[in-house]
Amino acid sequence: MIFIDTHAHLYMEEFAPDRNEMIQSAIDKGVHYMLLPNVDSESWVAMFALSDAFPHNCLPMAGLHPTSVNADNVEQELRLVESWLEKRSFCAIGEIGMDLYWDKTFVAQQEMAFQHQVLLAKKYQLPVVIHMRKSFDELWKVLKPLLDPSLKGVFHCYSGDLNQARRITEAGFLLGIGGVLTYKNSGLQEIVKEIGIDYLVLETDAPFLPPVPHRGQRNDSSYIPLIAAKVAEITGFPLEEVAAVTTRNARQLFSLK
Repeated sequence: MIFIDTHAHLYMEEFAPDRNEMIQSAIDKGVHYMLLPNVDSESWVAMFALSDAFPHNCLPMAGLHPTSVNADNVEQELRLVESWLEKRSFCAIGEIGMDLYWDKTFVAQQEMAFQHQVLLAKKYQLPVVIHMRKSFDELWKVLKPLLDPSLKGVFHCYSGDLNQARRITEAGFLLGIGGVLTYKNSGLQEIVKEIGIDYLVLETDAPFLPPVPHRGQRNDSSYIPLIAAKVAEITGFPLEEVAAVTTRNARQLFSLK
């Protein structure tokens, strides 16, 4: 079976002691691709170093994370995203979106940054990797006018409700499913059961949100088969089919071989 981790911050300091060994362990478990979302100006160098070290397995994205947006830096950060898009190849525009969970101070700046980066995705014909936390209505208001057949993407670490999931999938977007699926009271299991596997891709969001039985520990890409097994349990599909369909979805979305 071949798996794809569509969202993992493997360049972060949490992996400094054993990064290469961890990535090799994931590859040995069938996780062939690990896609690396950028966060802001402080993550480019580490992300590129990792993608250069594993060019066939670790693929970078270009983007500005919504929690890194503020009134002082947003234009400079977006110029940096644009400059890298002109210099290097990327598998997606990400991680972009809106996050109003902790702070609503910079709603206007988050909306502007999100819209700008969706337009960059259209310009460069790349999918978008969307971070949405407590912000569906605000985010959808920005995204809806920009929807067309050329725009595709995934709502990573999906945390909305079933009605929102249906609106997202009806628009042709996928849902990124990770370790939260294994948490008893997440509510995500019912959504996955209703939506089915045709609109899913797998992710870890490593080093965050590890699946059971590793909750409370560092997450990493080698745990993708555990998430796939939970999807299989919930949906009733064989693990092999879950792996095949979610891998196919990821290959098509991110134009992977």
